[in-house]
Amino acid sequence: MLKLNVAVGLACLSFFFSEMNQKTGLKEPVSITVSQSEETKSAFTPGEVWKDVNGEVINAHGGGVLYQKGTYYWYGEIRGERESKGVNVYSSKDLYNWKPEGIALATVSDTASDIVRGSIIERPKVIFNKKTGKYVMWFHLELKGQGYNAARAAVAVSDKPTGPFIYQKSFRPNGHMSRDMGLFVDDDGSAYHIYSAKDNYDLRISKLEKDYLNPSTQDTLLFSKHREAPALFKKDGNYYLITSGCTGWAPNKATLHVSKSLFGPWQLVGDPMSGPDAALTFGGQSTFVLPVQGKKNAFIFMADKWNPKDLKDSRYLWLPIQFKNGTPGVEWKNSWDLSQL
Repeated sequence: MLKLNVAVGLACLSFFFSEMNQKTGLKEPVSITVSQSEETKSAFTPGEVWKDVNGEVINAHGGGVLYQKGTYYWYGEIRGERESKGVNVYSSKDLYNWKPEGIALATVSDTASDIVRGSIIERPKVIFNKKTGKYVMWFHLELKGQGYNAARAAVAVSDKPTGPFIYQKSFRPNGHMSRDMGLFVDDDGSAYHIYSAKDNYDLRISKLEKDYLNPSTQDTLLFSKHREAPALFKKDGNYYLITSGCTGWAPNKATLHVSKSLFGPWQLVGDPMSGPDAALTFGGQSTFVLPVQGKKNAFIFMADKWNPKDLKDSRYLWLPIQFKNGTPGVEWKNSWDLSQL
């Protein structure tokens, strides 16, 4: 319908200007420019190309979403360039339609900086500190020229959710390697960093200091099972953790763990996925679990369907988490909307 309306509109404009040329005697054709924004969305279509409100493909991979003052902010890696440009941010009121807000954290030309162009920035997550009024971003950082050997956590801060975020520092939390990671803020405002350590063999969690800028010494091994891409959420006093195996860009089987305490012990529930290609997480890898505002116990499982030959064309898998007998699960849907949560 949208394409038809545009075509009809152009035909009418063409007729109008043709008539005007005949009446005025103009010999030169009148040139017009018609801009068309992306059609408003009202459903999720996992794995399909997802464009922003300007009609450009969303470029925010391995990321997470923050809700603040009636708006969702989606942060993710900028992929597809020969060198990382940093972290993009998009905003939305409804989770379907996203407005590009620009680069939240940019790599720099300063060769003395940890985030010089050529460094690797992955898994950006942002949380808001109510006490300091700061937006705090954590991400996995690999230093330029070191491959994946640096294995560091890094921190940046901003006064606004859209940035710019100012880089602060990078480090190994309590001396541990830190690669794939996530952040979680509990009901009492305490924040936690969940990360893969020991060459991805260990998955650890550390409680952050009150300013969210540093890990405390309260740092615990969750389990040693070669798990990464942690996505943590909470419901009815239970903590749930979805992770993936370590197979590079290739998809693998997801697992779900549950615990009454963030520091464990964690009990293995099994594979929470169901449907076509469920054993390979529908071809994707977990990145975040998004609590939906205005709905009780409503969560969206977020994953990336990586395309290693063209990382910019990696797709997004957003699917509803549904609870059966109190256990969360993720079932494949070709299309769905928030009314199904």
